[in-house]
Amino acid sequence: VAHCKGFFFCGQEPFVADEYIERLAWRTPGGGSRGGEAFDPKRLLEEFVNHIQELQVMDERIQRKVEKLEQQCQKEAKEFAKKVQELQKSNQVAFQHFQELDEHISYVATKVCHLGDQLEGVNTPRQRAVEAQKLMKYFNEFLDGELKSDVFTNSEKIKEAADIIQKLHLIAQELPFDSLMGFCCYPLSSPGKYHDLECQLIQEFTNAQRRGEISRMREVAAVLLHFKGYSHCVDVYIKQCQEGAFLRNDVFEDAAILCQRVNKQVGEIFSNPETVLAKLIQNIFEVKLQSYVKDQLEEHRKSDAEQYLKNLYDLYTRTTNLSSKLMEFNLGTDKQTFLSKLIKAIFISYLENYIEVEIGYLKSRSAMILQRYYDSKNHQKRSIGTGGIQDLKERLRQRTNLPLGPSIDTHGETFLSQEVVVNLLQETKQAFERCHRLSDPSDLPKNAFRIFSMLVEFLCTEHIDYALETGLAGIPSSDSKNANLYFLDVVHQANTIFHLFDKQFNDHLMPLISSSPKLSECLQKKKDIIEQMEVKLDMGIDRTLNCMIGQMKHILAAEQKKTDFKPEDENNVLIQYTNACVKVCGYVRKQVEKIRNSMDGKNVDTVLMEFGVRFHRLIYEHLQQYSYSCMGGMLAICDVAEYRKCAKDFKIALVLQLFDTLHALCNLLVVAPDNLKQVCSGEQLANLDKNILHSFVQLRVDYRSARLARHFS
Repeated sequence: VAHCKGFFFCGQEPFVADEYIERLAWRTPGGGSRGGEAFDPKRLLEEFVNHIQELQVMDERIQRKVEKLEQQCQKEAKEFAKKVQELQKSNQVAFQHFQELDEHISYVATKVCHLGDQLEGVNTPRQRAVEAQKLMKYFNEFLDGELKSDVFTNSEKIKEAADIIQKLHLIAQELPFDSLMGFCCYPLSSPGKYHDLECQLIQEFTNAQRRGEISRMREVAAVLLHFKGYSHCVDVYIKQCQEGAFLRNDVFEDAAILCQRVNKQVGEIFSNPETVLAKLIQNIFEVKLQSYVKDQLEEHRKSDAEQYLKNLYDLYTRTTNLSSKLMEFNLGTDKQTFLSKLIKAIFISYLENYIEVEIGYLKSRSAMILQRYYDSKNHQKRSIGTGGIQDLKERLRQRTNLPLGPSIDTHGETFLSQEVVVNLLQETKQAFERCHRLSDPSDLPKNAFRIFSMLVEFLCTEHIDYALETGLAGIPSSDSKNANLYFLDVVHQANTIFHLFDKQFNDHLMPLISSSPKLSECLQKKKDIIEQMEVKLDMGIDRTLNCMIGQMKHILAAEQKKTDFKPEDENNVLIQYTNACVKVCGYVRKQVEKIRNSMDGKNVDTVLMEFGVRFHRLIYEHLQQYSYSCMGGMLAICDVAEYRKCAKDFKIALVLQLFDTLHALCNLLVVAPDNLKQVCSGEQLANLDKNILHSFVQLRVDYRSARLARHFS
């Protein structure tokens, strides 16, 4: 039973009937198979009956306890409900008392307000009468000429004296001078005593500022607020604030620190701190900054344009940065316009003609960079004429691709320099940055376009285009022997340079013109210069390829012998391919590598395909010049196989296909007469014109034999 109770009321795990019965059977002797003990069902049944009886007793006991608790709970609920009803009644009584008290308080407050209004109506005229009496007393002292009151003789009561004199001064000014009272009050209306007191107050303010007494400064400033000399008080404060504030070389940082310090202080002194701070900033801009800017710029304005532009950009940038810092302060309603006017007043005389100075400097600087480069190469830049005969030559050259005029030996010099290009782009980049900062927003696109035009003139026309013209003139004719081909180096460098040019166009020019009509004008100008250069590059590459083919013709003419393909001793041929083939393949591989190094993107495949087609045509026509014996035909096949291996370096499908077909054609030189028709109808030769097949068969030394002619016909 004890175990059962523990099992029922233990809160550690839920009650499971199956487990409980299992445990009970396990603990009952004869209820399980422990240690070989025999199973005793009667004993187990007896144990179960006893436990069921115990559980029934326990259930009855718990049920009685539950009923007792329910009765107790119902009793307490009735008592609690009764108590809540009593509290609600008490709350209603208290609320009624509160309403009565609130009405009484409102009644008393109304009476008090009415009484206060009555007292104020009586007290205000009385106070005015007292003040008028005091003013009359002080007025009599002024008329007698003897100031005996303590308020005038005690320096510590200068605030009260100032208030009295201000009031008497206003009264005296309202009286006509031709009346008796006006004549008597003239000493008060004249500036004498009023001005003296004003000066005393300003001097007191000055002394307090030097001592750092903020509270005294605030008191005096409040008194002077009603005097005419209040603005002079502000001027004195501004002047003294700047004493010792500009001792370092950085006037802009000093100004920012000064304004930061005054901004924290001015609100504790003046009733209109934003006006005082704005006046301080105006004074700093119109006096300190303007004189500093003038000293820095006028020194180089006429003698050194580069330093002048650098100083102008730096000073304007630092001034606008200072303005951005000052925007954090309270300067009134439209502080943006206020600060912009101050900046404009300082720089207007320099910004009006800024772009003319910029263009003039950029033009002279770019010309000097180019001239210095050509001087370092000991090169006298030749004039590229325009109009008349020169234009006619240009049109003829573009249509015929023929060199007009003698070839120029450039000694391998491309006349392109990345150092020159970097210098020109750097100068232009700085010009774009200055233009962005210094130009009026309405003039910004127009000014940026003028700078871009300078870049096009000196970088694209005077440098790149001149190098292309010189490179074109330096390309030898196609029949020249041992010609040095440098135009691909020109192409490589021009391509690299133009990438840099395009990057600057996108990074620095586009943001300045992106939302203006000048955008289309710049894009068209860029397009025109690209097309102009592409024409000359295409022309130069074409003539260079012609020279390469010409060099290969010279190699074949010099190295290829007729006996190579018709040896005297057919049984004693020891070479795998001819010497001409070896030298041509070596030359071709060098040129392919050079083309890959000189081009980029799709241009590589385009030029290599054109070179490969011309290479194939050359070999095809070259093979047509010889007669082939059986062993000579085998050697020709070996040569073409080597050419085909060389063609694989092109990595162009069309070129490889052409050499595959040529290799198949060469098989016609060695195939047995009986198999000619079968070979000609093969996959690679079936689509070729019959005349081409016939032309190759005719190259065989045994072609005229009746048997061969009969099989091929």
